[in-house]
This record gives sequence, structure tokens and C-alpha cells, in this order.
Amino acid sequence: MKLNGKIAVVTGAASGMGKAIAELFAAEGAKVVVSDLNLEQAGKVVEGIESRGGVAIAITANVAVEEDVQRLIDSTVSRFGTVDILVNNAGIMDNFVPAGDMTDALWDKVFAVNTTGPMRTIRKTLPIFMEKKAGVIVNIASAGGLFGSRAGAAYTASKHAVVGLTKNVGFQYATLGIRCNAIAPGAVETNIGSTLTAVNPFGMERAQVGMGINPGLGKPEDIAKVALFLASDESSFINGTTITADAGWTAY
Repeated sequence: MKLNGKIAVVTGAASGMGKAIAELFAAEGAKVVVSDLNLEQAGKVVEGIESRGGVAIAITANVAVEEDVQRLIDSTVSRFGTVDILVNNAGIMDNFVPAGDMTDALWDKVFAVNTTGPMRTIRKTLPIFMEKKAGVIVNIASAGGLFGSRAGAAYTASKHAVVGLTKNVGFQYATLGIRCNAIAPGAVETNIGSTLTAVNPFGMERAQVGMGINPGLGKPEDIAKVALFLASDESSFINGTTITADAGWTAY
């Protein structure tokens, strides 16, 4: 097992990529903290993991709230003694709103979840990693964090910031045995579309221009396999970088 005995925290793990990551990590021997806003659904993920012989607990947390982040990591340490792997998966879309129509409220909401949330979980977990001189962080970025119009202005900027944060943390803590990498998924079959509540027609039309060259949708399990690689010792020499997983969409 690639993660035998490891303790992994996965945010946004009640569905989609987070769920797939939590399930795969558990199958590979990790004890998994399934964190999500939806505690009921997170509990069902835990039940599924336990039914297959894995170990998992559910903790409700909103990564946009500092108190929730503190409780998430503290509860993990209280239950399992430490944290070895942190996966920042929780994220929301921005209704494809372009800069000209952007509101402060939407901008702040998207950044609070997509960028400030990962910063807070990383900030809280780093002292644990630094003390034992070991730890792995996997951030779920996006093709939208590498290119200009896979979404609206806020989502695009927030995911670019995640890529920058990944590089910064990866380099600055590399000599302390800590690795930080990101995954930039392309189009994946998840329920993040449920956060699209009032799509901006102009922004949506512009963002869809390149969809015709997309080779196809990925599945959450495709991203989970990349996360497993980055979380395991197999990627011990990979740090501070972003792996694109999009079937070649952005290679055009």
C-alpha cells in the first residue's frame, strides 16, 4: 500500500474529486479525514470507506472560516495523533462573471474558499510538518489557474493564486522535508457545476470558445490517481510544481 499508516486530511471530500481522493487514499492504507460542509454526505463517504475495511472520520468544516480550519486540524491530531498529507480540494465556481460585471462580494467569496482556505489549512498544518520534518500538501488548482478564460475573472485569478502559493510553499519549505504540489484538472465530471447559480451570458460565451477542442471529460478517479502519486513517496523528487490532467486539452 502506497500510503500505509499515513494520516490524510481531504477538504471538499463529500463528493466529486475529493470523494474519489479520500476513497483511493483509504484503499492505499491511509486513515482519512473526510472534511466537507455537508456532514451528512461526508458521513456516507466514511461509511463506504469503512465498509471496504478502511479507516475514516467525517469532520464538517468551511475552509472560508478560520475557526473551522483550526478545529479541523486540531480534531484530526486529537483523533489520529498527527497529519501527514493535506489535500486542499474544496472549491467553488464564479458563474463565469467577467471583470466588468464583478462584484466585491463574489470576488471575496470565491477567493475565501479557493485561495484563502488553502492558505489557512497550510498555515495550520505546517508546524506539524516542520516538527517532524515530513509532510505532503496537494492543492487542487485548475486549468483555469494556468490559462485565461476557463471560467470567470474571480475563479481564474483565485486558481492562479493557488498555483503561486504552491510554488512558494514548495520551495520555501523544501529543506524541511515538506513537499507542496498542485493538480490542474481540465473538465472533470463533478458537481462543482452546482455552484453555478446565475451564469453570466457574456462570460460563459467567451469561456466556451475553446470547449470544442476538449478531447473529453475526465472522471474524479482520474484526478485521484494523480493525487495519490503526489502524496506518495513515488513522487519524492517532485515539489513546487503543477501537474496538468486534462487529456491534452490545454496542449493545443
